[in-house]
Amino acid sequence: MQGILLQVTRFGFLILLWLFVWAIIRTMRSDLSAATSGRIPIGASRSGRRARSTRSRGSAKYLVVTAGALANTRITLGTQPVLIGRADDSTLVLTDDYASERHARLSPRGDDWYVEDLGSTNGTYLDRSKVTTAVKAPINTPIRVGKTVIELRP
Repeated sequence: MQGILLQVTRFGFLILLWLFVWAIIRTMRSDLSAATSGRIPIGASRSGRRARSTRSRGSAKYLVVTAGALANTRITLGTQPVLIGRADDSTLVLTDDYASERHARLSPRGDDWYVEDLGSTNGTYLDRSKVTTAVKAPINTPIRVGKTVIELRP
């Protein structure tokens, strides 16, 4: 009886180990496929040289809420980062149950603005892609924070 229990325990541990390895491989594969799927950032070309953006020209001057409880709200952008969330000290304070206290941040880098998720529960999305690191946010591209959608405008 003790030998059978030992074999079942070993087999169970082996199954758990393989499930763990499978989860790691699946995650790495999805990350690699996203990185190599041919998605090229706006303004870049396959050769690595800078190409003209077909989306818009110039740098962002305003942050506009296009959907949600604060629709049509417009914030003038400066040189400081824009903090988005339910916290009272946020630049854009959301009354959205799906937004975290400190949900996301828009930061200027030169003429470009970058969006990053601050460890929110429900995630931040640039167009339809989930933001996991600081990502350049092109002008007129929807950024979803909970039920609120915002865009950078010239």
